[in-house]
Formats: sequence, structure tokens, C-alpha cells
Amino acid sequence: MAFWLSLIFCFFTFASSTPPHDPVKCESGNTVCTVTNSYGAFPDRSLCEAAKVEYPKTEAELVSVVAAATKAGQKMRVVTRYSHSIPKLVCTDGKDGILISTKFLDHVVRTNPDAKTLTVESGVTLRQLIEEAAKLELALPYAPYWWGLTVGGMMGTGAHGSSLWGKGSAVHDYVTEIRIVSPGSVSEGYVKVWVLSEAMNPEEFNAAKVSLGLLGVIAQVTFKLQPMFKRSLTYEMKNDTDFGDQAVTFGEKHEFADFLWLPSQGKVVYRIDDRVPANVSGNGLFNFFPFRSQLSVAVAISRSIEEDEESSGEANKKCERAKRLASFLFDISYGVTNNGVIFTGYPVIGSQDRMMSSGACLDSHRNGLITSCPWDPRIRGEFFYQTALSVPLTHVKDFINDIKALVKIEPKSLCGLELNYGVLIRYVTSSPAYLGKEEKSLDFDLTYYRSKDDPLTPRLYEDYMEEIEQMAILKYNALPHWGKNRNLAFDGTIGKYKNANAFLKVKDRLDPSGLFSTEWTDQILGLKGNVTIVKQGCALEGLCICSEDSHCAPNKGYMCRPGKVYREARVCTLVSAN
Repeated sequence: MAFWLSLIFCFFTFASSTPPHDPVKCESGNTVCTVTNSYGAFPDRSLCEAAKVEYPKTEAELVSVVAAATKAGQKMRVVTRYSHSIPKLVCTDGKDGILISTKFLDHVVRTNPDAKTLTVESGVTLRQLIEEAAKLELALPYAPYWWGLTVGGMMGTGAHGSSLWGKGSAVHDYVTEIRIVSPGSVSEGYVKVWVLSEAMNPEEFNAAKVSLGLLGVIAQVTFKLQPMFKRSLTYEMKNDTDFGDQAVTFGEKHEFADFLWLPSQGKVVYRIDDRVPANVSGNGLFNFFPFRSQLSVAVAISRSIEEDEESSGEANKKCERAKRLASFLFDISYGVTNNGVIFTGYPVIGSQDRMMSSGACLDSHRNGLITSCPWDPRIRGEFFYQTALSVPLTHVKDFINDIKALVKIEPKSLCGLELNYGVLIRYVTSSPAYLGKEEKSLDFDLTYYRSKDDPLTPRLYEDYMEEIEQMAILKYNALPHWGKNRNLAFDGTIGKYKNANAFLKVKDRLDPSGLFSTEWTDQILGLKGNVTIVKQGCALEGLCICSEDSHCAPNKGYMCRPGKVYREARVCTLVSAN
């Protein structure tokens, strides 16, 4: 592992990679299509189909597309340039629906430096948004760390950075106006363009800020920005002895604080990250190493090693590799540099546009997949689950201590998380968006191994991850990230939102025929059916919580048993034959 990581670091710090695949594939032109996400698989591994895909280049073209589909009574869903959402947000029902891609809706509409506002089309990526704001000497204060997301995608799923300061870290809370194209009546020509703002139509505005793509197609978004500033960043690794206490208060001390937790190693990397004046010296760059181009052969070898460890039960080797990886990443400051080239020491000071997000593997020339983003489904690379749950700050200490109790039972149980860089933990706060966060929370982002070939293959320490997932959702009332997670995380979650009914009323006003709704979105909104899928082996992929042994892998010794710390959990546990 160390050899391959060093090789990648030396040769591909500045290299370009093969661009990501287009999530939409069609048999004939733009008809008879399938759609997936950037990882190549949805949680239930289903194939999503559509009659055709449309690529509007202007709002006028978008209006025509929505009008024609509404007149024909066709289902519609929006797909973004890279389609990063893990759940089935892009899927239509059946084969007769229409996909509307925002790939070419990627322009700046207008700027107003005096008002500090910037209006862009919804297909603009976060990277473009950051760059365009910087041209005006302005900055978006908070954002996700991966800049391959689009404005519409971030609005659809409630994407966020990390902060308890100001209005919080959610991108949608720095939006002042939304233009959205929705189905209309016959008298309206089957289409209606809504212009939404807090002052003019607050109900529709707060519904559209986190819309799940259910209200229509977002055409344009206006952001309220801030004068450009700089940040001062230091990473500090500590023992996790008092992490429960520190996690509750650290976010009040540092504006952009976050954590990388290595629970099996008993370590936490604290991000000490604060705003400093724009005239402070420094030209630092946040170029997160795992988001850089990587040699496809090296990524494939690393994946093959992990698959061998999983099949042979080699937890010790997995833990050894995780320690080497953690040490390597910390030693290279996770890719942060003082001048865009090398790291010379902390603090790293740089302007907000250079310090907030990255994604160098998108800077791409076609090189036959010699290099790629490490999760590109066209190579045998990373393939994982991503469980992202926001635990209320009032419960965070107990949740962390429960996880530590699990590690005490089996120290090797969470090494798999550390092979995926550790548990990323970010601060979020309450939002007026109807489907935004309800209260101050810490978002725990857990990435872990998934079998690429066989959904009925259990993971090493399967039960530990399942218990953490259920503990967060059921014991500590956590909210799932709308753009991540396995099916079970969304079961009953709509009941945790105090403004859920207000959202549904707006949904009925903007799309009364439900043309932008699907069976899956109806399920997560609690309108029809259940998002869980009960069948043989369903608990292995997070499609259900096991209630009998057949939901696990009894032929491989995995049975449905109570949790070890959270006894109410029901998890797939490897039972020794006696």
C-alpha cells in the first residue's frame, strides 16, 4: 500500500485522469436509455431505464422539454453532469419516463458585485461557482469538499460543508432566489416558471431549497456571497480519549472545524480551520489527495488486496494497511500545500476559493483509463457503501462513546473505515429549508467496503457497521443525508421533519400530477409503500434490518442477532459453529 501510494503521489500529483463516464447511456441517439450514478450502482443494484434523455442548453429549451412531457403525461427526473447521488434520485418509473440533463445548463446568468450576488444555471459545478465568485473577489462561505457537484444537485440533496457559524454550512442557506420550471395547466401551456424568494413566496422557497428534484427542474439559482477572505488551516492528530467532550464544543471554537476519526486506532485528526483577513500572507491550496488522479492499476491492486482480506478474514492485515495509510496521509497533510506545490508547515493560509473544495481527478484528458478517479466504475477500483447521518449535538457524546464501546469489544472491527480515510465528521446546523437539518448536529460520514460482484457476500465485521447505522438512526434520532445512504436509513425518516407536511403541500401545488415523483420518492416521503426491500440477504446491502436469519447469510454463518452495545439493533453476526 505504501509503495503504491508513494508511486501515485510522485507521478500523479499534477497528472490528469480519464474523465468520469456519462451517467446516461442510450442505445439509439438520445432514446432507449439507462442511467446510473458516478459509482455505477444504486443501493439495490437495480437498472434504471428511460425512454429518452433531453439536453436543454437554455431555459427556453428547458421550458419546451417540460411542457412537452407534461402534455404527454410522461414522468420526468433530472440528472446532473456526474450524477453523484447514491440513492435512486435520478430514476424514473418504468421505461417510459424522460431524463432531463443539466449538463449544458452551465452558464453564469448575471453578476452584481455591489449586492454581492451571483446568478448561475443549475448545471454549474461547485468548482465553476467558486471560480466565478472569485473573479468578483467574492466567496461562498461554506460548501462540500468535493467540487464535482452541481448547483442543482446540491440544492436537491442539501449538500453542506462544516460549520456552526453564520447560517451554518448548508449551501442552500446562502441562496436568495430560485427559478424552477414545473408542470403547468393547459391554460399555462403545460409549463410554469416559478421565481422563488424568501420575501415573495417563502413556502415554495423553503421547499425548493432542498427539493429532492420533486418540484420541477431548477433552472437558475442566485447566491448571496461574502467578500473574499483567507483561511488558516492546521491538522492535528490526538488520542480520542476525550473526543466525546471535544466534539460537542470544538465547532464553536473554530469556524471550519471538522474531524477525521480513526476509531480502531484510537486517534482523531482535528481540523483547526479559521477565517483570517484577505491581506494575511499565504497562497495555500486544499488539493485533497484522495480526490486526485490515481493510477488505475494501483487502485485495482489495492482493491484486489482488500477483496482477498475480506474473503480470507484477514482483519489484522487490513488494520496494518489502515495504519500505514493514515500515517501517509497525515504526513503529506492530506494534500494541502502552502503554495500549490509543496507543504512546508502549518498553518497553511490561503484564500477561500483555494481552500474550501477540490477534485483534481476531474481535470481530465482521455488517456485510456491509465488514470482515473479511484471510484470510476470502468476500472476495478473503489466500491463502497456510504452511510452519512447527522446526529443531534445533544446526543453526540453518547453516540461516540457507544462506538468506542464497540471498538473495545473488538478493536479490529472498524479498520475498514480507516482504509477509506476514516470517519469524516462535519458540523451542520438547523435550516429553514423544509427538508433541511432540524438542529445543530454532527454529520458522521462512514465509507466502507461493498462487494462488487455478489450482493449476498457479507463483510468482515458486518454486524459492527450495521449496529452503528441503526444506533444513529433509531437510538439517537439521526437524519440521513439525502444524497447518500442505504435504503434502511430512509425508512420512516420523513416523520423526523417538522415541516414535512408543508413540503408535501408545496409539492402538490407545483406538480399536482406527480410527474416528477416516482415510486421510490413516494416511499421515502412516506406516501406509498416502504423503502425497505425484504428478501433473502436484504440486510447485507442495507435494504432491510434483519428480522430473521435468511435476511443475512446463514449459509456463510451470518445470522440475525441483537447488537452488542445497542441491544435493540438487529444485525448480521458471524456465529461460530460449536
